[in-house]
Amino acid sequence: MKSAAKTGIFFAVLAAALYAINSPFSKLLLGYMPPTLTAGFLYIGAGLGMGVVALARGAAKRQKAEQKLTKAELPYTVGMIVLDIAAPVCLMFGLKYCSAASASLLNNFEIVMTAVIALAVFKEKISPRLWAGIALVTLACAMLSLEDISAFRFSGGALLVLLAAVFWGLENNCTRKISSKDPMQIVLLKGVFSGTGSLVIGFCIGERITVWWAVLAVLGVGCVAYGLSIFFYVYAQRLLGAARTSAYYAVSPFIGTLLSLAIFREMPHYTYYIALAVMAVGAWLCAQDKPLLRRKSKSAEGSGGENAADAPKDTPS
Repeated sequence: MKSAAKTGIFFAVLAAALYAINSPFSKLLLGYMPPTLTAGFLYIGAGLGMGVVALARGAAKRQKAEQKLTKAELPYTVGMIVLDIAAPVCLMFGLKYCSAASASLLNNFEIVMTAVIALAVFKEKISPRLWAGIALVTLACAMLSLEDISAFRFSGGALLVLLAAVFWGLENNCTRKISSKDPMQIVLLKGVFSGTGSLVIGFCIGERITVWWAVLAVLGVGCVAYGLSIFFYVYAQRLLGAARTSAYYAVSPFIGTLLSLAIFREMPHYTYYIALAVMAVGAWLCAQDKPLLRRKSKSAEGSGGENAADAPKDTPS
């Protein structure tokens, strides 16, 4: 049991670290590829990566029988795909105009939106601890979004990243409704349809590929940051349950921040470090919220321990 727990912790932290490369490496690649096409190839990369994993598991005859999606889940499936087109496109455009370090932290606003939408639409209860975490995360996001404190002007890039978090919060709640179904099928649908949708939009608005090696680079980032991250996250959930996995996965934005600071040699304003501390406390409170996480754990147990609603973003979640 102890060995399984250690393996689960390793998988959870590995999933967090793999997703953490998304913001810094995507920002680098935006210098060679337009934002909408970048978003599309990220999801295509995730789909291709998971397609290879599915084939390998099938060849090894290790494919577990899972429930397939039906027509009853079609509205939520379509909603998930559409939102997984909108969210990464907003994130890519936001990355063009704000630092990768700030974007990594602002992604935590997804926690806030997921909880608030779950409360408003699905009438889930929010504990005082989670409300405190939400308040701190929101405060930190507001601090990171301010471009000029003296003029109280918000950064357009930061607002786009926050809009991406809103879309992913909606997407998490759509995915929640189909979480009992085959997670591999869900990820493949995200990769194929969300990725293709973004590519079509990108080409329609005039974006073009000018540096062909960038396509392979973006596909690689998508395979790792979106595809493999979800793959290891699901296995961590099987060994740890949803609650503990979510807690360990909360380190992802902070790993992304460290990578961004190292890659871009950024020296953020002092308010960034204040927001970082506030965000860390808020994320910890959200991750440690026992009542909410216990409900997620029960849901995961009911679906064979593979609750795709808890998957990272898209994560692609």
